[in-house]
Amino acid sequence: MKEVSKKAETNKEFTDECTKILSAVSDALYAIGGKWKLMIIIAIARGNNRFTDIQKKVKGISARVLSSELKELELLGFLEKKVSIGYPVLIEYQLLPYSQTLEEVVGAMTKWGIQHRQKIRSGAFSGRSSQSES
Repeated sequence: MKEVSKKAETNKEFTDECTKILSAVSDALYAIGGKWKLMIIIAIARGNNRFTDIQKKVKGISARVLSSELKELELLGFLEKKVSIGYPVLIEYQLLPYSQTLEEVVGAMTKWGIQHRQKIRSGAFSGRSSQSES
């Protein structure tokens, strides 16, 4: 009887841990998920601070979507919009220190993306793990 309750306890711990992980990943995806947010942050980090520069670097994004994503990133505390009064009015976007917390995420995604692209180009992608192929 004790073994059954121990097993149920272990399963509950796993479920609690799983729930915690799923919740954390959900929060992360809410903040930086989607097709554009990280690409916008990377473009700004590389010195593309003006709207048109960002739009040129982030291929395929429409002006309307870029505007919406910039507003959301500003609300989430990743960047700020700087407006210089004068003629012409100059609007630039600058990353805030909080955006630096994404460095590990971007690094890991970059590494994985390069690896994944190489695998696809080599024709080795078959949906099976490399261990099962050996």
